[in-house]
Amino acid sequence: MRNLTESNLTEAVLAQTAGCQDARTRRALQSIIRHLHAIVREVEPTPEEWLAAIRFLTDTGKTCDENRQEFILLSDTLGISMLVDAINNRMTAGGTESSVLGPFYVEDAPARERGTDLAAGDPGHDATTFRGRVLASDKSPIEGALLDVWQTAPNGFYDIQDPAQPRMHLRARFRAGAGGGYEFHTLKPVSYPIPTDGPVGNLLALQGRQPYRPAHTHFIVSAPGYRRLVTELFAEGDPQLDRDPVFGVKSSLVVDFKPDGRDAQGRAHFLVEHDFVLER
Repeated sequence: MRNLTESNLTEAVLAQTAGCQDARTRRALQSIIRHLHAIVREVEPTPEEWLAAIRFLTDTGKTCDENRQEFILLSDTLGISMLVDAINNRMTAGGTESSVLGPFYVEDAPARERGTDLAAGDPGHDATTFRGRVLASDKSPIEGALLDVWQTAPNGFYDIQDPAQPRMHLRARFRAGAGGGYEFHTLKPVSYPIPTDGPVGNLLALQGRQPYRPAHTHFIVSAPGYRRLVTELFAEGDPQLDRDPVFGVKSSLVVDFKPDGRDAQGRAHFLVEHDFVLER
C-alpha cells in the first residue's frame, strides 16, 4: 500500500476491513468509509476545515457526562435520530407512532401508584392529568403495561440539568390497571430550548436555526410480548410544532390539553385523554 492517490485510496481502505469477522459490522464499516470519502471528495475541505471538524467532534465528546449526551443531541438536530426511528418503527399493525428518546432520559425512575400527582410540590403552575388506556392493535387492553414518563419543569429544564430541582422530579413509572387504564397528574409541559451552550448549539446558530422544542411529555410504553414504544405527546397549538429542531413531531402525537377548571391546590388544570397502542 504505497503511493496511494485520490483515485485508489478508498478501495485500499476498504480492503483493510476484510479481516472483520462479523458481517454486519464489516458492512457498516465499509458503508461509513465509502460515504465519508465521498463527502470529502464532494466538499474538498482544506486542512484548516478538517481540523475544525475534528475539534468540533472533540468538543462534542467533552460536553458529554452522566447527565448530558451531546452526541445524541447532535444526532437529533441532524435528523439522524428520527431517521433511525423511522426505519426501525415502520408501522405494520396500527400502533402508536414513535418519536425521539432525547438526550435527557434517565433509567429507573421511581415506581408510582396510578393517580399519583408528580407535581404536588409545584404550586403556582398549570397542572395536567394524563388519562387513557394501553391497548394491543386489536384494541384489547394490556393490563400491567409499564409507562415510563418524564418532562421538564416550567423553567424549561429537566431535573438533571437543574440543581434546584429534586432528583427524579416529574419522572415516574406507572403500571396500567385493569382494562389497560392509566392515569397520572403532572405539570402542563412548556416549550423549551435544547441546550445551546455547547458545540451543537454553535452548529444550530451557524445554520440560523431556532432551538425551541414544542411543549411535550415523553413516554416509553412497554409490555411483555409487545414492541417497546418510545414516543412523545405534544401540545396542540404550540407555535413550535412545525419548527421542532429535532424533527420529532408527528400529527398523531399532537393532543388537546383541555381546560378542566382548577385542581385541589387551586392550579389551572388541563386534561389529556390518549390511548397508546402497542404492536406485538
